[in-house]
Amino acid sequence: MASSDTETPRAPAGCFLTTHWSVVLTAGSSDIPLAQAALEKLCRGYWYPLYAYVRRRGHSVEDAQDLTQEFFARVLERNWLARADQAKGRFRTFLLTAMERFLANEWHKVRALKRGGGQRNIPIQLDTAETRYGVEPVDTQTPEQAFEYRWALTLLDEVVSQLEAEFCARDQADLFATLKPCLVGDRAAQPYTELAAKLGMEEGGVKVAVHRMRQRYRELLRAEIANTVASPSEVDAEMRHLFNVLAGC
Repeated sequence: MASSDTETPRAPAGCFLTTHWSVVLTAGSSDIPLAQAALEKLCRGYWYPLYAYVRRRGHSVEDAQDLTQEFFARVLERNWLARADQAKGRFRTFLLTAMERFLANEWHKVRALKRGGGQRNIPIQLDTAETRYGVEPVDTQTPEQAFEYRWALTLLDEVVSQLEAEFCARDQADLFATLKPCLVGDRAAQPYTELAAKLGMEEGGVKVAVHRMRQRYRELLRAEIANTVASPSEVDAEMRHLFNVLAGC
């Protein structure tokens, strides 16, 4: 297969789902017309790590759903993101701190709001939350560790989705599905001969395609992380932190 058949394109503008600092800071200004849409995008990217955090804090399924819903309602309506300062740390740290304060100070208000029937609907998929949470293995993570772990998985899932979208845009969905397992694991252990037979390619062509896919995956991952830290100099440290979280460190 020619190299043009396996080379993946660069990501199109605006393809990110998880929050960039630029989006966060823009959304923190209530006079910007796109602020509401930007914050709803934020909700979709971060709601599940926060739901897992609330559940790990000991709240019931119903209460965790109510708390997560109300937390994001207040983020959206009260311009809490105006407090986010790019120079003072990572956005996920700001968000977790905000949730901690919310749980400490606002829980009784949420209960009263629930009894009064005044809860608002925020665009997050709480109907799937406990299904996801229930299939995860039982562990001894603290609530903070649970949040970090789900944040890491959410980020990696988003990067894989971006990569898949790039392949699909080139009519290479089958190629991506076949090579996707090669993103992880020992390179020497990859069944290149089997993959080549399945794809009707030369083994050397498969190795090149896998190399390019992994290279693009790393580029997308770095770009996604770069949009969640205060400066480019923090990217490498955040990459190490991400993999330490996934390794259980």
